[in-house]
Amino acid sequence: MQENNKSNWITPITYAVVLVIGVGIGVFFKGDFSFGNMQSGSASPMQEIINLVKSKYVEDISNDSLSNKLADYYLSQLDPHTLYIPPADLVDVNEQLSANFKGIGIEFQQSRDSIYVSYVVKDGPASKAGLKLGDILLKADDTVELTGKKWEGEAIRAKLKGAANTKLKLKVLSGSSIKEVLITRDNVPVSSVDAAYEIKPGVGYIRINKFADRTYETFMQALEPLIKDSIKSLVIDLRGNGGGLLSEAVAIADELIPGNKLLVYTQGAHSPRVEYNSKREGLFEQGALTVWMDESSASASEVLAGALQDWDRATIIGRRSFGKGLVQQQFRLSNGGALRLTTAKYYTPLGRNIQRSYENGKLEYEHAFVNRIQEDALGKQDSAVKGKAYKTPSGHLVYGGGGIYPDKWIVGNGIILDSAYNKIGEQNLLNDFILHWYLKDQTRMNGFKSTTDFLNVYKSVDLWNELTKYANPAQKTTLKSLEKNKGYINNQLLALLARMHWYKQGYFEVQNALNPQLNNMLPQ
Repeated sequence: MQENNKSNWITPITYAVVLVIGVGIGVFFKGDFSFGNMQSGSASPMQEIINLVKSKYVEDISNDSLSNKLADYYLSQLDPHTLYIPPADLVDVNEQLSANFKGIGIEFQQSRDSIYVSYVVKDGPASKAGLKLGDILLKADDTVELTGKKWEGEAIRAKLKGAANTKLKLKVLSGSSIKEVLITRDNVPVSSVDAAYEIKPGVGYIRINKFADRTYETFMQALEPLIKDSIKSLVIDLRGNGGGLLSEAVAIADELIPGNKLLVYTQGAHSPRVEYNSKREGLFEQGALTVWMDESSASASEVLAGALQDWDRATIIGRRSFGKGLVQQQFRLSNGGALRLTTAKYYTPLGRNIQRSYENGKLEYEHAFVNRIQEDALGKQDSAVKGKAYKTPSGHLVYGGGGIYPDKWIVGNGIILDSAYNKIGEQNLLNDFILHWYLKDQTRMNGFKSTTDFLNVYKSVDLWNELTKYANPAQKTTLKSLEKNKGYINNQLLALLARMHWYKQGYFEVQNALNPQLNNMLPQ
C-alpha cells in the first residue's frame, strides 16, 4: 500500500538481487551501538589509512562515500546478511518492518507518459482528499510536472512521501476534469496479510507477506472469522515472504502447536542459547495445516515452517525455501546510520540450522540462488542438496543445511526464463493493459459481488486477444513468440484485473482458483 510503481514481472537475475537485499531484513532484534565504543587509545591501521587518504589523496573524496564503501567491503568478508545502513536509508529500511508508513496512501502506475492512481488506501489521506483510482497525477506542489515524461518509480515516490502532518498539493485529471487536491500526509497502515478466505469448503487460506510489527495481531484477525466458519484445515501461504521479526513468527507458531514445546532457539559465539517455547493454548492447535513456500520464503518464514514441520504439525508444499538461518541485531551508529550485524544462528526444535553455505563468498551465494530459480522453473527438484537428516516424533525425515525442504513439491513455471516474457514484463505491458481495460470496464466490474462471479463471466473473455490488440507493433511480435503460453498469461491477466477491483485479496483468490497444482494438494 505504498506509493510505488507496482509491477508483477521481474527477471530471475533481478528477482534474486532484490530478494537477497530483502532478506537482509532477516530475523533481527533491536539494539544500540556507537562507533565511539570501538575506538581505543591509539589509532588502528585502518584509521590511519583512512586519515591519510582523506588528507593526501590526489582527488577530493566524499567522506560519506568513502566510509560507505569501506563499511560495505569490510562487512562483505563476514556473512551475506550483515550490512551497513547509511543514515539516508535508515528510515526507509526500518519502515519495511513497520505496521505503517508516512505518506498519502496510494499506489501508482506509469502508463506511457502519464502517472495513474492504481489503488487508494481506504480511509487514508488520499482517499479523504478525494483521490480515486484512475486519476492522473499532473503536478505536485505547483512546481513538479508529473506528466509528459518518463519517471523512475523511486523518483515519483520521493515526491509523494513525506513526514506526517506535512501538506502535498496535487493537480490531477479526474475523468475529464482537472482539479487540485490538498493532502495532509499521515501514517498509512500496511497489512502483513494479503488475503484470507475459505479457499474451499472447510479449508481456510491466509497469505502472509512478511513478519513485521503487528503481523501476529493481523494474522489472528484473519484466522478468527475462519474458525467461526468451522474450518477443519488451514493453508498458510509464505511464498515470497523474506522474513522479518522473530517474535511475530514465534507468536503465530504458538497459536498452532499444542502443549509446552520448543519452537526455535538461537545461539552464537557471543550470544548464549535462548529458547522460545509455546506458552498458551492456541486458537488452531488441532486442525490440519499446510504451509506453502518457495525459493524466496526466508528467515522468519523458515522459523515458522521449521517448527511446524519438526513437530509433525504441518505438511510443507512448494519448493525448497531460501535457506537463511542467521539472526541479525540492529545497532544505531553515531553518524545516524545503523549496523545490522549477524549475532547468532537460529535452530529449529530438532536442532536444524537451515542456513545455506556462504563459504565461497557473497557473489557465489547470490549466483547459487539465481541458478536454483532457473532449475526450479524447469521443474528440477533439487534433492541433491538435502543436508543432514533428522527424524520427527512420528519418524518423518526432515533435512537441514539449505532451507526447508517441502514434503510435496509444486513445480515452478519455465516461462520466467523466457526472454520474451521478461521483455513484456520490463515494459510493464500486462499491468498497463489491465489498468486501461479496468477503467473502460469498471461499470461491469462494479456489478460483481465476488471473485467467483467475476470468473464465471470473465473466463469466457479472451483477454489474450484483447492484449494483442492493445500492444504496439513491436510488442505484438513479442507476444507472438509467447503464443504457447497464452493460457498462463491469460490467467495472470485475470488475477491482475481482480487486483484492480479487490486489491491483493482478489488477486490471490483468482490466482489460487486457477492453479490446478494447488487444488490437487489441498486437504480433501
